[in-house]
Amino acid sequence: MEIISTSDNGKLAFGNYELSEKQKKEDFPHCGDLYKIKTYNTMTKLEKNGLFLFESVPGTNVSDFEENDEGLFFKVESDKDAGITVGLEENTEYEIFVDSKSIGKIKSNGSGKVSFSVELQKGEPKDIKITK
Repeated sequence: MEIISTSDNGKLAFGNYELSEKQKKEDFPHCGDLYKIKTYNTMTKLEKNGLFLFESVPGTNVSDFEENDEGLFFKVESDKDAGITVGLEENTEYEIFVDSKSIGKIKSNGSGKVSFSVELQKGEPKDIKITK
């Protein structure tokens, strides 16, 4: 399994929580941007054009990752519950949905980061939607 790829639907897929040793890949091209991934069982981190975009502790598998004007959308899977931090616009309120159920509104901090937790089980990806 590649640690970062473009799916048949054109969306980004990245991470591998089953790796026991850290793997990384730099300068992965996707939709005119360059991505850098680091992943293994304790952490998955994604940067876009040198800027923080996603981090999970422990590591996760992420698929159907899409960023647009409405927000951030992806599926996430792991064998353990995960803390997720994403990089968005600074000082902006976002609503977070897990499997179409709102878990609340969170305002990003001065560096644009939003953090939340999600309960995960192996083989059962959760749909995440983060909107303004």
